[in-house]
Amino acid sequence: MPSSTHPAPTAATTREVRVELGERAYTVHIGHGVRAALPDVVRALGARRAVVVTARPADQTPDPGVPSLVLPARDGEHDKTLATVAHLCSRFAEFGLTRADVVVSCGGGTTTDAVGLAASLYHRGTPVVHVPTSLLAQVDASVGGKTAVNLPEGKNLVGAYWQPAAVLCDLDLLATLPERELRNGLGEIARCHFIGAPGLDRLPLLDQVAASVALKARVVAADERDSGLRHTLNYGHTLGHALELATGFAVRHGEGVAIGTVFAGRLAGALGRIGPDRVAEHHSVVAGYGLPVALPPGVSDDELLRFMRRDKKSTGGLAFVLDGPRGAELVRDVDEHVVATTLAAMPRA
Repeated sequence: MPSSTHPAPTAATTREVRVELGERAYTVHIGHGVRAALPDVVRALGARRAVVVTARPADQTPDPGVPSLVLPARDGEHDKTLATVAHLCSRFAEFGLTRADVVVSCGGGTTTDAVGLAASLYHRGTPVVHVPTSLLAQVDASVGGKTAVNLPEGKNLVGAYWQPAAVLCDLDLLATLPERELRNGLGEIARCHFIGAPGLDRLPLLDQVAASVALKARVVAADERDSGLRHTLNYGHTLGHALELATGFAVRHGEGVAIGTVFAGRLAGALGRIGPDRVAEHHSVVAGYGLPVALPPGVSDDELLRFMRRDKKSTGGLAFVLDGPRGAELVRDVDEHVVATTLAAMPRA
């Protein structure tokens, strides 16, 4: 595996965000060329061997600086399965990986999710370092320790909490992404406006990523296992996940979250939690990022409701993270008639 040829990042081109979790605290490194720091991270862990699971070509996959096995991966929801996790764990065992070694993921959010879950299960927990290569993965999926794969019945229904040892968000890797993939990441940035980080659209990309990560780090440090505050990070996700499933993932995750954020504003308005101006702000913020604000064609409201009932936040009736007088919070047992009426009134593409 080739070593990185990037010059050493400087303070002017990097940001560091600490996820404060006591003995399990770690740093998220953000900036141009930061993947070159992987050998230093691996050395600090004391790992003697590594398995690098990568969805990127060899010239974009960093060298961990120790003897390693490189396993190809493929970004995408269709490989985000228990079968993928089982295959990875088998390859770890064949290589002789121990829990004193390290697993490295290099890819988008589906890759970091599947590799993170495999690392959490192998030997009941093996250190993992994420090198997220998509904007979506850098601002959300790679940080916070939530690892999960999908079932046919729903998204992220099988998973574990397993914090990484470090995260290296190299902005240089974003330069190769198609426009739609960059826009996909903006969906998670846009929803930050309503959960504690407004006005990110006015910042350069480095600061947008750093602010999004810092917001998530604060929330995770306060509520690692979704007992309360961390639910707010799922703003726009209830409908967003349903859209992904109903369209066979033709709607990408960030696109679904964008539409779900508009819907969350409308639903909060219908429930009297926020006024018309705040409802309109949801639409204008999402549209300002160039993100979709309307439901895609060919998807029935009944199908979306069916998937929303299976959302992992639901313990009985429908549950949504909604804006309100106290800010964003999880609201359970939302009247299904109000949800259906609000959904029917959403614009259609």
